[in-house]
Amino acid sequence: MPLYLYRAKNSNKRCEYCGKGFDLLQKSNSEAVKRCPKCGAPVKRIITNFSIGISKSSLDTKAREKGFHKLKRLNKGEYEKEY
Repeated sequence: MPLYLYRAKNSNKRCEYCGKGFDLLQKSNSEAVKRCPKCGAPVKRIITNFSIGISKSSLDTKAREKGFHKLKRLNKGEYEKEY
């Protein structure tokens, strides 16, 4: 679910909460919030940047660094240690 930023439309009619802006976790298909949940002032959704996190190291690398071992099954009941 995306995190949306909302801020007061009018700088005269606002509380500290919507004046600074507040974040809401909402479904992407849900309707935008129209009023501040604290004071009821009209608010607008602010478009912000987003990021996609990717890992530069693989799960195998992280597991090896933490001292885990990976076993490969050779036959029934027979395993070989990969690391």
